[in-house]
Amino acid sequence: MEFTNRVAIVTGASGGIGRAVARELVGRGTRVALVARSAVKLEEMATELGRDRTATFAIDVTDREAVTGLPGRVMEKWHRLDFVINNAGVNHRGPVIERTTEELAAILDTNLVAPVLLTHASLSLIAPDGVIVNVASLAGKVPVPHEAVYSGSKSGLRAFARALDTELLLDGRSVRVTTVCPGPVDTAFIDQDLTRAPDLIFSQPMSTAEDISRAVVALIEHRRQEIAVPSASGKLATLSYLSPRLFSAIRPVLEKVGARRKARYRAMLAARRDVR
Repeated sequence: MEFTNRVAIVTGASGGIGRAVARELVGRGTRVALVARSAVKLEEMATELGRDRTATFAIDVTDREAVTGLPGRVMEKWHRLDFVINNAGVNHRGPVIERTTEELAAILDTNLVAPVLLTHASLSLIAPDGVIVNVASLAGKVPVPHEAVYSGSKSGLRAFARALDTELLLDGRSVRVTTVCPGPVDTAFIDQDLTRAPDLIFSQPMSTAEDISRAVVALIEHRRQEIAVPSASGKLATLSYLSPRLFSAIRPVLEKVGARRKARYRAMLAARRDVR
């Protein structure tokens, strides 16, 4: 897969995984439509990456009119669309009963509805060999208590991507719809509500945003259907999903391991803040 002079849409591009993906793609010669709610952060990104290689679109992906109109706006600017990276995400952790209706709806609207609508709007415009990448989660492979709606949204996103990828293949189209499933990633997404983050999450090795951006590029290059990061964690998640009894048996052990790693991670974050 050639990246030079291609055009990509990256949602959630103002930080974390989206920022890393945008950097990786621009570094490979791709022009990137940077999408996020914060116009200020997007302008900073455009300055960093080069205004000749980027365009900014300050929209909320839960705005259905804005997100469905986005591919057309990108086509108007660059006259092509090759890659769509559905990365924007939100989570409100804790027991479902403690969350508000608005919070639960925000998870579903951002993590599932928006990618479905942006994908749908892109299908009639994307290049014949285009690739759509959905950033899901290992929580979409094995349900995580106290992140029930988040797990549901990411599981739904995985199912949507796999079914649509097969549907397009059966229709004779070469567009791929792929998924990356990260475990815990060292970004503000996991830091912002660390107290509520389940210990189970931290039982798996922590990845960097750059690890996930490389996985996104690998999906595009090799046109694979799905990649889990880390790979071993993906295999464990699949095994746990296939055998709920096994998952119930090992979950207490994983939670103990996760609690220790979470404490170390909290200390590391505190040390970072002290250095700053």
